[in-house]
Amino acid sequence: MADPSSYRPRPGEIPDSPGVYRFRDEHRRVIYVGKAKSLRQRLANYFQDLANLHPRTRTMVTTAASVEWTVVSTEVEALQLEYSWIKEYDPRFNVKYRDDKSYPYLAVTMNEQFPRVQVMRGHKKKGVRYFGPYGHAWAIRDTVDLLLRVFPVRTCSAGVFKNAGRTGRPCLLGYIGKCSAPCVGRITPEEHGELAEEFCDFMAGRTGTYLRRLEKQMMEAAEEMEYERAGRLRDDIEALRKAMEKNAVVLADATDADLIAVAEDELEAAVQIFHVRGGRVRGQRGWVTDKVEEVTTGALVEHALQQLYGEESGDAVPKEVLVPALPEPAVPVQEWLTGRRGANVSLRIPQRGDKKALMETVERNAQQALALHKTKRASDLTTRSRALEEIAEALDLDSAPLRIECYDISHLQGDDVVASMVVFEDGLQRKGEYRRFQIKGFAGQDDVRSMHEVISRRFRRYLAEKERTGEWADGEEAAADGEGALADGDPLAGSLKDDDGRPRKFAYPPQLVVVDGGRPQVAAARRALDELGIDDIAVCGLAKRLEEVWLPAEDDPVVLPRTSEGLYLLQRVRDEAHRFAITYQRTKRAKRLRSGPLDDVPGLGESRKQALIKHFGSVKKLRSATIEQIQQVPGIGRKTAETIAAALARAAPAAPAVNTATGEIIDDEEPDTTGGSSGEPVSAGLPDERRGQER
Repeated sequence: MADPSSYRPRPGEIPDSPGVYRFRDEHRRVIYVGKAKSLRQRLANYFQDLANLHPRTRTMVTTAASVEWTVVSTEVEALQLEYSWIKEYDPRFNVKYRDDKSYPYLAVTMNEQFPRVQVMRGHKKKGVRYFGPYGHAWAIRDTVDLLLRVFPVRTCSAGVFKNAGRTGRPCLLGYIGKCSAPCVGRITPEEHGELAEEFCDFMAGRTGTYLRRLEKQMMEAAEEMEYERAGRLRDDIEALRKAMEKNAVVLADATDADLIAVAEDELEAAVQIFHVRGGRVRGQRGWVTDKVEEVTTGALVEHALQQLYGEESGDAVPKEVLVPALPEPAVPVQEWLTGRRGANVSLRIPQRGDKKALMETVERNAQQALALHKTKRASDLTTRSRALEEIAEALDLDSAPLRIECYDISHLQGDDVVASMVVFEDGLQRKGEYRRFQIKGFAGQDDVRSMHEVISRRFRRYLAEKERTGEWADGEEAAADGEGALADGDPLAGSLKDDDGRPRKFAYPPQLVVVDGGRPQVAAARRALDELGIDDIAVCGLAKRLEEVWLPAEDDPVVLPRTSEGLYLLQRVRDEAHRFAITYQRTKRAKRLRSGPLDDVPGLGESRKQALIKHFGSVKKLRSATIEQIQQVPGIGRKTAETIAAALARAAPAAPAVNTATGEIIDDEEPDTTGGSSGEPVSAGLPDERRGQER
């Protein structure tokens, strides 16, 4: 590990001007390339106290052995040079997009005497018109097959074309009318060139002209009683319309734009791009990247733009590029795009309307791509085995942790404090083993005390089960204690019981306990285990901000390598515990918000509560009713009516609702939601500031 001070440039050596810099390791390999508006200010950030650097940046500067730079005139030149060097050196600490294939384009070789329509991949050639990219080559072939009825352009290879010219016989497409057969002189080069131009115009979105022309010709043929010709034109129109349906209109103003969306977590990011031409989605593509360096969403967008347009020019760069976040600074990137296109390019964030709606669709695709990537990565046996081995090595465990339990605390401003326990065995989720807890030892917000309580309760149950030879004597015991209890109707509720209906036991200990948090939470978990006399279960914590792994009694965290499969598995375990905890917390809060005074009436079920509300219209009217009036509700006897009246008399009436716009007090005449029939999401009724403080 190198000391950055050993290769730090002397004061005054670094120029205060735009440029591009390269960090090299001891073998002179370039490990990082970056650009800066001011080289002096940017490089000074790398040569500060290592404790102040982000862990990933710290790893990079300690891996490097030297730094060098190149001064340029403008930030645009710096952007171009940075892209060139990243392509040339492939630095290990730069963002890398894993594009697993070359996306296919529909290409028309307008640089040939007889232009050819074909599927092409790879680098673009001068004089060739490209449309796309498409997700699959078969999508291009389906579109071309429909269009050849109307635009019978050559699609054959050079060998087939020459052979047909030599023999004087066209290929099969020439016989069935899907090629104009220029190889045997049925059409002149000029006429075939015009046909290819019309094909390109249609693919570029100028469709109305051809449809109207064909419809006019069809009507004229019908009037002249040339019904066979009219029928062929009708089929041609239908073929064109089918081809148009394959690229649905999404923007009404015939926009040419690329929409870029990013879905990311602390370790990875997925980038999705929709190519819109003539208001239609012509293609889609995407990448997944490891976030090797500390990078913002704007920086990810900048890298994506370099990847997309670094080797493009002209119309391949659209007039408009819509992004979720602008690079910082954005002006040089926009100038660079303008230079690639040769005309002005708008780089902006869509704010409203159809473009904003389409951007949301692209974002959903990016999120799905990231989730699919995670699923594929987690399902690989070799990868899971390597992850467990890396965790064992990093935490100095005797063996790989085949069973991992992770705990997380969730609350909303100290209310409805709950905890979750998720289980991973052999690197895979065991949802049937999940448990969730209500914090009962104290009131208020204290994540450390909550973690201590949860760990204590879980492992007291473990010790009790260890001493027994059978199952729990009473299936109600866990639910009463709140340990492992699930809400009614939860999809996991059935899986937490054995065939005889009793809850499963806590008799299986983990090899590793992971807590969501840093040193305080880890210390609380370790203390709980020590108090119970358990010393054969390892404990660690994963801090979300920097993805540091904390161990008990250690002053410094363990920083796993950025590309570590072990870190990736720990992150998945932690994120699943957070998801499970916050889902339970929201369910619990929703139940509390929907509760009312009728819930406290013993023996009053859901059906009779609904009948009361339906009869009286609201709890307010029910509260003012007499016992005799309450008895008029079907199924309500005098004793029950007296109990209801007493319960409502004890319950304080709810505070009046106020119209925040006018200040008017609204009379409570609306039907009450005591019965819990509302299907509205709980968060919809919360102020934005409360929603933002939920964890």
